[in-house]
Amino acid sequence: MSTNLPVQAKRIAEDIDALAAITEPGRPWTRRVFSPLYLEGRAYLEKRMQTAGLETRIDAAGNLIGLRKGQGGNKGVIMLGSHSDTVPEGGRFDGIAGVVTALEVARALSDHGVELDHDLEIVDFLAEEVSPFGVSCIGSRGMTGQLPKEWLDRVSDGRTLHAAFGEVGGNAETVLSQSRPDLAAFLELHIEQGPVLETEHKDIGIVTAIAGISRFEIAIEGRADHAGTTPMGQRADALVAASKLVLDINEKAFELAATPGHFTATVGEFRIEPNAANVVPSLVRLLIDTRAEFRPDMESFAQWLDENCAKRASSDGVVIESIKRVSDNLPAPANENVLTHLEAACETVGASHRRLASGAGHDTAWLSKVAPAAMIFVPSKGGRSHTPEEWTDNSEITLGAAVLYEAVLSLDKSLPN
Repeated sequence: MSTNLPVQAKRIAEDIDALAAITEPGRPWTRRVFSPLYLEGRAYLEKRMQTAGLETRIDAAGNLIGLRKGQGGNKGVIMLGSHSDTVPEGGRFDGIAGVVTALEVARALSDHGVELDHDLEIVDFLAEEVSPFGVSCIGSRGMTGQLPKEWLDRVSDGRTLHAAFGEVGGNAETVLSQSRPDLAAFLELHIEQGPVLETEHKDIGIVTAIAGISRFEIAIEGRADHAGTTPMGQRADALVAASKLVLDINEKAFELAATPGHFTATVGEFRIEPNAANVVPSLVRLLIDTRAEFRPDMESFAQWLDENCAKRASSDGVVIESIKRVSDNLPAPANENVLTHLEAACETVGASHRRLASGAGHDTAWLSKVAPAAMIFVPSKGGRSHTPEEWTDNSEITLGAAVLYEAVLSLDKSLPN
């Protein structure tokens, strides 16, 4: 790693610490979107953007944007950003590291007297985490014209999302018509939220794709009977069948994970009826969260799931009629040209790196549908995230900021108008 980085570690640490101080008392770190604390954090970021010489605004989708004008006329915008909202009792780096390092790139450009041809925008996206309205990535979807119209009518604490846009400076009347044809490239730094980089002693992860996420709901119907008088061989126990199915799913996930590309499957919800100690379970509903870097893996899993459920129903004397794919998001591959620039930037600053996919969702997934986009990861200690124990050393974040800086310089010179 170079000891003469173009960015300043002290400024990065100051900003992260300042935002970490803006949290619910006794619940570090909690700064939920649309809350007064969230707006306080936003105010801090806007002031820091302005101090860095950026022109600030909030777009219709509620995103805080800081603009550094380029000198190339209409060459378009290179955008950097992430999010400042948190999950309840989450970490101090998730999202925040990306916003702060994006801001540091803008400051470092000014430090070194660099004038870009492209405009540079630094963005704090609204509600990347699941919001009180039960939906996520509101700002990035809204900015790029991908916000579902029906979401505006979702209600939380007696107010609609339509009204909540106004509370953060957005405009629900125009958000559905937003588009960004001026985007030349988008980059996001994020903590890995997993153990790979730390385990392999790599400084930077070059993110090849954001995995597609499909969730399947399965209902397994057995028969309720007396737990003490019904012989073991004469039962239709929905829970036993469901338990075997969970093991089948786990085995299949390991099989797919051993092939090229990221794949995971998790049974995270389990509901049992009648849920009584002295009654044979008559109904089990389970929810499977499945994530795949490559779409064919997801379709292969879905076909296998149908076939395996039919086999389980026959062998265990239960009925499995309902297999619903309740949500389905496609994978978001990164732009190969942008990946090449990021890898070259790693070499410039002496950062060790490897390619990997993201199993978590990010704002980049939505930006990638309208512009060349890619992410970099910095290590997460122990792979921990969405917990107060989440940690990434400031030196690791600073090195990531330096990679962003060098990538912006090279993209600015090479991107077409």
